[in-house]
Amino acid sequence: MKRLRWLLWVYVLSCTAIYAQNDLYDPDHITEIKIFFAEENWADILEEYKEDPQEPRLTADLEVDGTRYRAVGVRYKGNSSFNAVHRKGHHKLPFNIKIDHLIDDQVLPGGYDKLKLSNGFRDPSFLREIIGYEIAREYMPASRANFARVYVNEEYLGIYTSVESVDKQFLERRFGEGDGVLVKCDPIWNYEHPATCPEGDKASLQYLGADSACYEGLYELKSDTGWGELIRFTKILKESPEELDQYLDVDQTLWLLAFSNVIVNLDSYLGAFCHNYYLYQDEEGVFHPIIWDLNLAFGGFRLSGLESNSNLSDADMQEMSMFMHYKQQNNKRPLVTQLLANDLYRKMYVAHCKTILEEHFLHGQYLERARELQALVKEAIWQDSSKLYSDSAFIHNLERTEDADGTPIIGLAELMGKRAEYLGAHKLISDPSPEIGDLSITTKGDSVLIGVALSDAEAGWLFYRDMEGRRFRKIPMEATGETDNGQQMYRASLPNAADLQYFLVAEGPINARVHPARAGREYLTLGAQ
Repeated sequence: MKRLRWLLWVYVLSCTAIYAQNDLYDPDHITEIKIFFAEENWADILEEYKEDPQEPRLTADLEVDGTRYRAVGVRYKGNSSFNAVHRKGHHKLPFNIKIDHLIDDQVLPGGYDKLKLSNGFRDPSFLREIIGYEIAREYMPASRANFARVYVNEEYLGIYTSVESVDKQFLERRFGEGDGVLVKCDPIWNYEHPATCPEGDKASLQYLGADSACYEGLYELKSDTGWGELIRFTKILKESPEELDQYLDVDQTLWLLAFSNVIVNLDSYLGAFCHNYYLYQDEEGVFHPIIWDLNLAFGGFRLSGLESNSNLSDADMQEMSMFMHYKQQNNKRPLVTQLLANDLYRKMYVAHCKTILEEHFLHGQYLERARELQALVKEAIWQDSSKLYSDSAFIHNLERTEDADGTPIIGLAELMGKRAEYLGAHKLISDPSPEIGDLSITTKGDSVLIGVALSDAEAGWLFYRDMEGRRFRKIPMEATGETDNGQQMYRASLPNAADLQYFLVAEGPINARVHPARAGREYLTLGAQ
């Protein structure tokens, strides 16, 4: 089985290389997408289909950068991005297109079988989604995204954001497999649960008992089965958090929470609606969280989900606590409270926040990338007569607050300049963290002894795995004495496997250092320390 997974992984990588020359999600290319319906009243049909819980699709032909695809299936997608826009009378609505709708194995370059096209709802800058995903992908599995010009029956609908779907193909690319349990954590609004169900708070992963009916309006299974696995996980999260690392990719979850907090992405697990993420359970029975829907990141949504649940002011968002929900011990956000109650995980979470800050925000690096994207899409935005907001709002929302149909959307720089300053001054981030010195590798038969010199650390931890896409397991490192310059030596033994991957954590009294800093997207191997 291990050999089979490895071959699948090689196959996925080779397919990626084959299609690299025609990259559907090249961030520096604006994809041209043309949809051709036979029906003149296609919009009316799609609106009717949007109300159908079976989510039927209207058959159409599709052209992507000049290449024709027959008999694809089209439907509208989205909640607020559809309903709020439709109520205003706009016809720039978001699309979900299934490429192999009627023709089996028909795919786009790169093997993609879906297109998800977002209309920029409540993002006058039109940058949040693409920048958000670009940053997220540096630390965790996340979708790719770029701009697209979209036409229907040769009528130009305008600029959309094209976002890679989280589906079986996504899972195979990121995890080397895709047949496990996939759960979309996005509640059905106004869903009525049985009266016997305890009160929950949307897709918060609260344990609501053993009856799957209590979860069915809060989560959507994308796999054939999975209710039992999801319910078991929520029970462990509530009752046995010390066992979480056996059932959850903890490091990946810490990255997701750190990312959402730093960039004030409240249209997420952290915010009032507690949604916009997936959970994938791999063949080992471990759940991996996957972020989704970033058009309201960077302060585009202001409800925190705390008890007051009022709109946060600009200052509230700029100085939002790094420990929101944990500080209040909010039992409606158990993924935050249970993970951060663990001293090591809380310190790793802070280290991840610091890495994101240093690599993107403390020195304004994100602004340089934002201006590149703005320059790339500017002319296409000018030509977009269907855009939801003005040309002026597009230009200025990078720096300052602009109106989106009566809702003030804070500027990216207006938010993140002061937020980076606030978080950067936090004692846990500004105070020195432990240092990780030289590594040594010693082979002893079937084992490898990994040694490292740490400074100002109370403990050393080694996280390891033997396959790409799997969770990292942790083991404590043994303190073995001091070096001549006063560093403390630590060591741990691992199986001598060529494909073994690992990273290190030096845990200090108040914070920690992770090496490599982007672990586990980046890691060490036995052949390259």
